[in-house]
Amino acid sequence: MTEIAHKHLAYCWIARGDRVLFLRRAPGVFLAGRWELPGGTVEPGEPFEATAVREVAEETGLTVRVTEEVSRDSWPDVAGRALRIHAFVYQASEDGLGEVVLNPAEHDDFAWLTVAEARKLELPQHFRRLL
Repeated sequence: MTEIAHKHLAYCWIARGDRVLFLRRAPGVFLAGRWELPGGTVEPGEPFEATAVREVAEETGLTVRVTEEVSRDSWPDVAGRALRIHAFVYQASEDGLGEVVLNPAEHDDFAWLTVAEARKLELPQHFRRLL
């Protein structure tokens, strides 16, 4: 029997009015061209909420604080590895309205979108289910 590994991801839902921040994955990275919320992989021993805040800072330059959990989702690895992915999405409040500064190694565009606009984008399935 194959042992299944687990990978945990944490993302932030950052809203300005009725618009939410989405980032487009850069060419050459996994799922290039798809849109996502800011977030990423939980480091060993790191609390999920801390991951979400850290990843937002690394990917966007924004400073946020988690206010509540929005959703949880889980799925088998899309590349077919013996891996189960677990994603947590947190509502986050900005500490002031900063300017988004992308990390070009990870993302090449961003947009503040309504949920209806975001549904029209090419999104990974776990974000599509969230919307």
